[in-house]
Order: sequence, then C-alpha cells, then structure tokens
Amino acid sequence: MPVSVRPMTVDDCDLYRELRLNALADAPRAFGSTYAREAAFTAEQWRERLAARSTLLAEADGKPCGLAAVIPEGPGRSELVSMWVAPDARGRGIGGHLVRAALELADARGVPEVRLWVVEGNPAAERLYTRHGFAFTGEVQPVREGEPTREYAMLRPAPATGTGTEER
Repeated sequence: MPVSVRPMTVDDCDLYRELRLNALADAPRAFGSTYAREAAFTAEQWRERLAARSTLLAEADGKPCGLAAVIPEGPGRSELVSMWVAPDARGRGIGGHLVRAALELADARGVPEVRLWVVEGNPAAERLYTRHGFAFTGEVQPVREGEPTREYAMLRPAPATGTGTEER
C-alpha cells in the first residue's frame, strides 16, 4: 500500500472541506470545533483556512485518507492540529506518515518545537505521538468550553544543540 503525504493548496478546497467534515463527523469529541460549525463555512472560509495553515493530505493507493495541519504558535513553536485518519485506513501507518511529514515541515521552517493536544481516552493517538518524540506536559484543558471531555498537551521539544548527542 503506497502512502504519500503532500501539502494541500487552495485548489484542494473542496477535498479539504469533505475530509475535514468527515473527520468532525467521525470523531466529534476529538476536535475543538464541531461539524455544525464548519459545515456552515463558506467556500471563502475554507480557502482562507487552507491559506493560513500548512495542511497535509495523506493518500493511500491514491485515495485521500488523512489530514494534519501545522500552525505557528509563537516564536520557535508550532502546533500540530486537525490530525485525523479515515476509519478504513487506520492501523496501516498513515498517522505515522502524517506526523513525520508535519515534524519535517516544522523543522524545515526552523520551528522544531511542536505541541499538540490529544483527547483523553485515545491511547492509540498517545502511542503514536510518543513514538515520534512527544511527551505529556501536564497541561489539561476542555476540548470545547463547557464540555466535560478534556485534552492533554504533548510536546516534541526542540532538539538540544551543541552536544553532539542529539537524538529524536
């Protein structure tokens, strides 16, 4: 099963909308937004979102099957958001491809410290992120304001420099 990951462009607006809405419908507790909110977005809002963040598309055997995005969070730090793999593609390494591509993108932009939020009760995601160098920070917040589901911050810190023993 050949897997590829590529950046999405505003020309991918319709595909992005379809996949993002699929993600929100599939895992409504996992995201800070809702299907109803984003289904109401205009085409211009979808284009603006694609232009404002680096969204990655995973394809397996030529079929779109996953998303992830990297957004700047501040000096030296970015955030991995909107991570999702289609149910029929899970367990086949797609998530790993997306995380690696997101980390490579952050590194290439000189922003090696990457943070993400993982919803409680998702041990598969926790294992995926841990395999890629992320560790829990101790930060906790509700996924959405006023709802009981929480999410936990994980951080892939910038590698130490100058020691000659850097490892990720």
